[in-house]
Parts: sequence; structure tokens; C-alpha cells
Amino acid sequence: MHLTPAMREFILHWGEMGARWGVNRSVAQVHALLFVSPNPLPADEIAETLSIARSNVSSAIRELQGWKLVKVSRELGDRRDHFTTLHDLFDLVKAVVEGRREREFVPTMAALEEVLEASKSDGETPEEVHKRLAEMLETMRLFDTWYREVNRLPRGAQTALLKAGGAVSRFLPKTS
Repeated sequence: MHLTPAMREFILHWGEMGARWGVNRSVAQVHALLFVSPNPLPADEIAETLSIARSNVSSAIRELQGWKLVKVSRELGDRRDHFTTLHDLFDLVKAVVEGRREREFVPTMAALEEVLEASKSDGETPEEVHKRLAEMLETMRLFDTWYREVNRLPRGAQTALLKAGGAVSRFLPKTS
């Protein structure tokens, strides 16, 4: 696949951002290539285009499939799997947020629930610490409830909410 300078720059930047987000650079670059590619690509073409090992591409594809960001397709006359990613940015962001919620946010809430339960009966945890942890759990639950409610809205309503942005603050009570 021929990469224009702009495509190359995007792939390199996405790899850098992936590393900052805790994602392997190669995984992020494979995702970026699939995002800018007009057609699904086989693994060998991904490896050749990005100048990375075929085994790295296979690992990256598996990881991206785990995040539900990459899908496999087949073409008549070609025995190879071809890969593509979500091109709709709204769907892409939704998949990433949901993946992070399931892998990070939900387990943290569950761990906090266990820690709070243990702190009630251990007789050692200071009340101030217990209250702080309870406040953290309650705040996380508020964000999670908000996310799940917004996630259930139709896309048009979600888009309108995003476009409203900070303008919503005009309708809220002013507090210091």
C-alpha cells in the first residue's frame, strides 16, 4: 500500500499516542494503518507497509480484535484473511471507552466495594480512610451511571449532547 506523507505522519503520531495511552506502538500503528486504508488489508501487506515483523502484526491484530476494533474479512480467490477497523469515529470511540470501562473502571469499582466491606469489619481502618474510599466509590458509580445512561441514548441525542458541551452550564445553578 502506498502511504502519502500525511498518512505516514498520522500513523507515526497514532503510534506515539498509543504508547502514551499504554498501548504498544506497533499495535497503535497497525490500527492507524487500517483506519486510513480504503480497503481491508492482509497481514503480510500490513507488515510490509509498516516495516514490522509479521509476528508483530499477528499479535497486534489479536489485541485489536480483543478491543473489538478490528474485524476480519475474506476475498474471493484469496485464502488470506483481510483486516479492517471501524472507520466511523463515533463507533471507534465508543468501542475504546467501553473496552476501558470493562477492563479498568468496573474492576476498580468491584475492588473498592471489597475493600470498603473489609474496612468495616477489620477494626483498624481509620474512619477518615473509610469515608474517603466510600466517596471515591460513590463518585465512580456516578460517572458509570452517567456513562451507561448516555450510552443508551440514540446517536442523534448523543451528538446533540456533545455539541451542547459547556453551554449546558448556563442552565445549571451557579455555585462556588
